[in-house]
Amino acid sequence: MKIWEFTKVDSSSIKVDNWMSETMGIVEGGCVYSTLFKHPEQGPKDYEIILSMFPQENYRTLTHITMYLDDVPGSSAQAAEFLANKEINILNSISLNGISDTVIVWKLMADMNFAGEGELLLESFESLKSKNDPSVSKIKRIDFKPAEIGRLFKGASAESGKIEIRRGYPTTIENGSFDISKVYGDILTDIEGKNVLITMDADSWIISLTLFKPGTRLVKVGMEIPDCPGGITQALDVIAGWNVNLISVFSKVKVCYETMYLELVMDIGKSDKSFEEIHDSLPTAMDKLNGVFQLMEFTELN
Repeated sequence: MKIWEFTKVDSSSIKVDNWMSETMGIVEGGCVYSTLFKHPEQGPKDYEIILSMFPQENYRTLTHITMYLDDVPGSSAQAAEFLANKEINILNSISLNGISDTVIVWKLMADMNFAGEGELLLESFESLKSKNDPSVSKIKRIDFKPAEIGRLFKGASAESGKIEIRRGYPTTIENGSFDISKVYGDILTDIEGKNVLITMDADSWIISLTLFKPGTRLVKVGMEIPDCPGGITQALDVIAGWNVNLISVFSKVKVCYETMYLELVMDIGKSDKSFEEIHDSLPTAMDKLNGVFQLMEFTELN
């Protein structure tokens, strides 16, 4: 599943496409909480804004709950009642039928009363199941896992090298966009037209907005390559010596065991070759590879 897209800053706003905002639960008129990070000097990324529908102070008690229910009338209502009786607040959630159509899988982000409460609830559920209690008769299993969204903040400077700059006040989504100037206008100036990488974390219901450093030149490359071991390696080896920085890699099978489509977004800002030189060199270099490689797209994101 592709979980990112590229866009540009319009004035001071970043528009999140509907498919992504709907998936992440960021709705028109909704209130989002944001945090601004600064990336290290090396690399193409400059600033990053994390958007969440949940306040940062609640991250410690946010928990992933997955409930497996009988595919019968009333099972979802019974599951919701079980959580409500434990005073667990259901936040974002999504349910789907199992492939066999005999079970419903309900995935929830919930706010617990305190960290670690999941183990106590699991014990309570298993006790009720062992007694064949009717209050959980339609619930097959419950899994709990801490959301660990706080890792974005605890490990920011130690693990990734990026530094937390500021936590912004709640901001309203208008016209499907997040307006940077309302919260970070004093820091992020002159950003009109800048490229933005939008990435979503489906498990944590979080969206990341990344702006790139001056001098970054993003190029989208699409190519058809052999669907075999080493096919992607050969394609990436071609550009490895040109001092380009890969921002994203996306592959999808076209004809199984025969052809796949490889999509790259790369930064050529520090390459020894110009845009035109890379464009002209790629087909020639791919002709020398083992298999059929064909350049389908080579476009600068400007």
